[in-house]
Amino acid sequence: MFSVLPLSAADSRSVEVDVAEDELLRMHHAMTLARALDERGMRYQRQGRLGFYLPASGEEGLAVGSAYPLRADDWLFPSYRIVGSALWRGIDLDKLVSNLYGNADDNAKGRQMPVHYSLSEINFVSISSPLGTQIIQAAGAARAMQIQKKDTVAVTWFGDGTTSGNDFHTGMNFAAVWKAPCVFFCQNNRWAISTPLSQQCGTERLVDKAIGYGMPGVRVDGNDVLAVVQVMREAVDRARAGGGPTFIEAISFRMGPHSSSDDPTRYRPASEVDEWARKDPLARFRNFLIREQVLTEDEIKPIEDECAEEIAASFKRNESVPKPALETLFTDVYAEMPSHLREQSEFLVAMEGGKVREDTSGAAFPL
Repeated sequence: MFSVLPLSAADSRSVEVDVAEDELLRMHHAMTLARALDERGMRYQRQGRLGFYLPASGEEGLAVGSAYPLRADDWLFPSYRIVGSALWRGIDLDKLVSNLYGNADDNAKGRQMPVHYSLSEINFVSISSPLGTQIIQAAGAARAMQIQKKDTVAVTWFGDGTTSGNDFHTGMNFAAVWKAPCVFFCQNNRWAISTPLSQQCGTERLVDKAIGYGMPGVRVDGNDVLAVVQVMREAVDRARAGGGPTFIEAISFRMGPHSSSDDPTRYRPASEVDEWARKDPLARFRNFLIREQVLTEDEIKPIEDECAEEIAASFKRNESVPKPALETLFTDVYAEMPSHLREQSEFLVAMEGGKVREDTSGAAFPL
């Protein structure tokens, strides 16, 4: 049993979080692996070996903590900084890294953007770039579960900026009216690309929006992984028992750029970054485990090295995988390919000699 304290003084309470020691170590490993993936992903993009990357550094705690209470048959409707949730659920690293390359092993065959994972084996619905689309998908899926009298739960993650969009309103209102088993998890990382929270809405507390929809709202320190575990566990249990949806606002910070195409130094003061660096969720959890004698100082570096090596090996494997075959442009749409597409496929493959044409445009990645 470990005591944690959620962030806001208005709703702070000491809670006892029941997490076994072996699961604490597994949580630490997933968070460390997510950080290592970010470090190599950003480095490879800067070297020109990847076209694009979206880092999640600083949000590993909320990603892993929010996935912890979920069952294997629950459904995840993620935003693009929740890779820690996929790692917690045990996804094979190659499933993630192949997406970064869009190679022949990528389950989307290069048709989706990098860092927009689609992982059906862990009920991880495809990430979308348009903001908020996953919210209405989660609300609809939750209602379907309810109609089918299942006790499964749908969870959707989104950023603070997305709470200003129409899909947020639609999803929240729909789920609240039907008391659908859905958890709405807001990653309030203070910035919607270059727009600060103060310019997004008239309230500092996004959780207050839950009141207007008639559902409970909980504000939690998103950099305290165990606090996130507790509030998420309560929300999931409530949804599973038929109590309806919950809105969770997790306070965190995006330590890096919005994406590899962004320069946060143009709009974000260094002092703010330095302040939040002292609240790093991975360092905080690591120090907690040492203090509670779950880990020792000497064990930290080998874990970090092991995670870095796992990531490096996956990148090395995927860097040598060829691009998707040319005919995959025409597959995965119909169970039986129509004659006109078969003719087009055969013509293109014959014209190109079965080879994928290399991109020689020299254009920069659009985002």
